[in-house]
Amino acid sequence: MEHQHGYIQRKDDYLKRLRRIEGQARGLQRMVEEEKYCIDILTQVSAMTKALHAVSMGLLEEHMTHCVVDAARAGDDEAQVKIKEATDAISRLVRS
Repeated sequence: MEHQHGYIQRKDDYLKRLRRIEGQARGLQRMVEEEKYCIDILTQVSAMTKALHAVSMGLLEEHMTHCVVDAARAGDDEAQVKIKEATDAISRLVRS
């Protein structure tokens, strides 16, 4: 049986959020093209950043509760690999 990623149950939710973020990016481009006030653009950048952060935190939670827990239950070297992946992902998120 092929492994299913933890987020698969919420795939449609993630896709909907990402499409909304894509729309925000297009809106930002339009704002720059139309030379809107810089503070208004920055406000929208902040909203888009928060939306991306929410997606990434959801995916990270799914990874921890499915992939990492499943690997830990198996008790093999895969557990260490999954924990390292999660730690690296957290580190990237904290830096951004």
